[in-house]
Amino acid sequence: MNIRRPILPAAVAGVAVLGLATALTACSAHTTDGRTDGKLDVVASFYPMQFLAERIGGGHVHVSSLTKPGTEPHDLDISARQTADLSKAGLVVYLKGLQPAVDAAVKQAEPKHVAEASSYTSLEDHGTEVAGDEHGHDEHGEGEHGHSGEDAGSDPHIWLDPVRYAQVAEGVGKALEKADPDHAAAYKKNTAALVKQLGALNDDFRTGLKNRASDTFITTHAAFGYLAERYGLRQEAISGIDPESEPSPARVKDLHEITKKDKVGTVFFETLVSDKTAKTLAGDLGLRTDVLDPIEGISGKSKGRDYFEVMHANLKALEKALGTK
Repeated sequence: MNIRRPILPAAVAGVAVLGLATALTACSAHTTDGRTDGKLDVVASFYPMQFLAERIGGGHVHVSSLTKPGTEPHDLDISARQTADLSKAGLVVYLKGLQPAVDAAVKQAEPKHVAEASSYTSLEDHGTEVAGDEHGHDEHGEGEHGHSGEDAGSDPHIWLDPVRYAQVAEGVGKALEKADPDHAAAYKKNTAALVKQLGALNDDFRTGLKNRASDTFITTHAAFGYLAERYGLRQEAISGIDPESEPSPARVKDLHEITKKDKVGTVFFETLVSDKTAKTLAGDLGLRTDVLDPIEGISGKSKGRDYFEVMHANLKALEKALGTK
C-alpha cells in the first residue's frame, strides 16, 4: 500500500514520531491480551457471527463486525488496519467460504483464538436447484454428511437452519470459554439459553409449515438450501449461491415450467440484493413478490431487529407463499 508522507521539519517530525510511539504504547496496553477495559475483544466477520458472539458473550465481551450493517457481505474488502485488528483480537468468529477476503485476512493475521463456524456442523452443496430430498436426508436433516468446508461448491448459509445454527452456537460458546476462562460459567449459561431458543424456533418452523399446499418456493439466490432441507421444502433459486450472478435463458425457462407444475404463487427477493430479476420474473408469470431474508445483515429494511425476529418474519412469508392451513 503506497502512503504519501508529507516532508516535516526535523523538530516536528520528532514530536510526531514520539506522539505515534506513545499512541501505539497506549493502544497496545489495551490490545496485547485481546481485551479492552477488561472485556474480551471479539471480531465477527458478519451479522450471524456477530449475533452469536453478542448473545453468548453478554456483558463480558466487546463485539465488532467486519461487515457494516446494510452491506452485502459476499463482496467485503478487508483493509490493512482490519487485518491488524484481527491479529490483536481476543477471539475471531467467522465462517469460512462466505467471504474470501475474511478467509485471507484471518490466515494472514493468525489470531490466537478463532471460532470457525463451519467446523462445528456439516456443509453441503446447494446449487441452483435444491430439493429437500435430493441429498438422501429425511425431514430432520439426518443422514450422510455433505461436503466438507474445503469444497468449492459448499453452501455456507448454515445459520438459516436453526438446528445447524445451534451447533455453531455451541462451538462459539466453547471458543469463548477457552479464550476467556474466567467467565466460562456465564458463557455456558448463555449458550444453553440460546440453543434452547433456537430449538423453539425449529419447532415453530416445523409446526408452521406442516400443512401446506406446495413445497416449492422461488428465491433470488440459493441461500435457503439448509432451511429447505430441514423442513422438506424445495428451493428454486433464480441465481446460484452467488447473489450477483445473472440467470441463463435456460434457467428462466426452467423456472417458468416449475412455476406452472408446482403451482408457485410467489417469487421471493432479498433486502441487500437488487430485486430487479425477481420482479421481472414475477411480472412475466403474474406472480406475487415478497421478502425472504437470508439475514446476512440487519438494516432499516429488515423485517425485525435481530435474527429471531427476521426468522419469524421469514416463517410467516413462507406460510403465506406455500398455502399453509
